[in-house]
Amino acid sequence: MIEVTDLTKRYGSTTAVDGLTFTVRPGAVTGFLGPNGAGKSTTMRMIVGLARPSAGSTRVNGSRYAELRAPLQEVGVMLDGRSVHPGRTAYGHLMALARTHGIGRARVLQVIELAGLGSVARRRVGGYSLGMAQRLGIAAALLGDPPTLILDEPVNGLDPDGVMWIRNLLRELADDGRTVFLSSHLMHELAECADRVVVIGQGRLLADDDLDTVMARSARSGVVRVRSTDSARLAGAARGVGATVRAVGTDVLEISGLSAEAVGAAAAELGIAVLELSTVAGTLEEAYLDLTAGAVEYRSGATTGSGR
Repeated sequence: MIEVTDLTKRYGSTTAVDGLTFTVRPGAVTGFLGPNGAGKSTTMRMIVGLARPSAGSTRVNGSRYAELRAPLQEVGVMLDGRSVHPGRTAYGHLMALARTHGIGRARVLQVIELAGLGSVARRRVGGYSLGMAQRLGIAAALLGDPPTLILDEPVNGLDPDGVMWIRNLLRELADDGRTVFLSSHLMHELAECADRVVVIGQGRLLADDDLDTVMARSARSGVVRVRSTDSARLAGAARGVGATVRAVGTDVLEISGLSAEAVGAAAAELGIAVLELSTVAGTLEEAYLDLTAGAVEYRSGATTGSGR
């Protein structure tokens, strides 16, 4: 378990993390989300003792990271897959880590194969692609067979096969009762494997809940989408009972404030044929954008075209 309590980090007059409190529990994959500059990486660095909190505390399995007697066997960490000396081989790097904890060669070879690095294990890491470096970072995190994993952007640079591999691996680890905490900007991938999400913005907690509950917060969640033979009359009827209606194309409406059953019944009463009728489920991306709308530090400007 990972416990973050009233965690704050200041750099001079800048507050990077502002009073965060949340718990990452075993048996679940917990996604950690937030805009660039929200404080995600700083929070992860404080959890594993690479940055000192200005206030508050963090605990991994009940102890501060610095107090863990065998860190590799308590918590597997990947914050930067490139943080390996480029002159080392994957095998040499993992063997060096293993020797600090009395981990045998058999386990090193096992995680090399698990990460799909068998054919390149004797090559120098400096020649690795980003995806291969990520696989090595994940192998290092798994080396001590820890009950807790902390991974910063683990799918960054992975090809589709690698993304599927890490998705299934994280799911298996959580199902085995381990604590899995990862950050990612790939919402659709996170939605495939996460059970819970923690969302922060400008260093503050915005959400900490089950994935389905967070997705239900999307402004589009519960909207009824209907395609009919007379969208104009159906729209008028819906507005007449206080619903909000948005036309999508020539014959599709998105209606807020009425259930799908009510929309279908209204169409039947008017003698309008309904060709499609569904309730829109909120997505993680939509919910995330709604939650962080007021907490984006680096916002892109409007597209201005080529200027020709």
